[in-house]
Amino acid sequence: MPHSVEIPSLANFSRRDFLAVGGAGVVGLSLRDALAARPGKTGAVIQIVLNGGASHLETFDPKPHAPREIRGPLHSIQTRIPSVRFSECLPRLAERADQLVIVRSLFHDAAPIHRTGLQLLQAGSLVTRKKSPPQIGLVLEQSLKPRRRAAVSVELGRDIDAEEAQHLTRPEDLRDRGQPVPDFNDASPRARDAYGATRFGEQLWTAARLIERGSQYLLVNTFDQIEGQRTWDAHGDPQIGPATVFDYRDSLGPQFDLALAALIDDLQSSGLWQQTLIICAGEMGRTPKVNEEGGRDHWTRAWSGLLAGGMLSGGQVIGETDEHGEEVLSDPMPVSQLPFMALQFLGLNSETHAESLATTRLAPPLAEKA
Repeated sequence: MPHSVEIPSLANFSRRDFLAVGGAGVVGLSLRDALAARPGKTGAVIQIVLNGGASHLETFDPKPHAPREIRGPLHSIQTRIPSVRFSECLPRLAERADQLVIVRSLFHDAAPIHRTGLQLLQAGSLVTRKKSPPQIGLVLEQSLKPRRRAAVSVELGRDIDAEEAQHLTRPEDLRDRGQPVPDFNDASPRARDAYGATRFGEQLWTAARLIERGSQYLLVNTFDQIEGQRTWDAHGDPQIGPATVFDYRDSLGPQFDLALAALIDDLQSSGLWQQTLIICAGEMGRTPKVNEEGGRDHWTRAWSGLLAGGMLSGGQVIGETDEHGEEVLSDPMPVSQLPFMALQFLGLNSETHAESLATTRLAPPLAEKA
């Protein structure tokens, strides 16, 4: 027997005051106003998952005045937002910070493992032995009508929580249906240079093309495996996560910086910027203190993400962490609230949700190395 499925309720969500975050010290068009002004049937969402959990101290919330064991070896740089700094590995995004909404107060209080964070990030609540909340993309597939015969929701890359993931349409599924799939090899030399010939570049270029073709929700998993390869999960441990903070500087950061900056420019030049909401975050952050191997371990009490496009007024920062990036000081935003933003932007509410979604039997939660 399949588990019953818990469909998120935007009515309940509003009672938790998610949209009120738009009025918590945020200037210009608030999140509430932006979502209310969504472009309706033409809207789309690109949710970029920094699988493994990107360090906030090496991305959007560096601590240049903290002790070295906290701030790490990377420098910080000034952005286009006065007094707001990013890590040195994100110069292009720093130049475009006035077009972004930086969220520095993400957190969750569940187990500090990848599985729980990914469930919260993509479904808004946790799998239990009796209930399996659907990914937001599956809710959208059940609730929205296809546009121009395009798949409503498409997943690029595989969810690293593969045992419990409820899979969306993937590019290989589109091919099986006889639908053309954008091929990064066919992109112009200028586009390939702009995005970068990397996994990140190919994924975000493909996401933009699928949005152009009519898809309404793109879930981009920047990694589909974390153990044994260099990912955002930078433990400095050869077995569970060999990357260190230096990989943020030398490869991860520059490659992602190039690709996301190109996506921003692409959506603006194609006229899709205002109608496309970008949601970008990992399932956790990293420990404020650098470990003995030059990495950072799991940390769920505070980390960063960003929002962009979708009628939002850029140049905003939501939330603040303490001097070590250890705790949220203001405007806390549970990571579980991010997927509901996608629903809200695309015009869904509790009345338009499907009553149920069939799911496969799920294994009980497994222990996971921290």
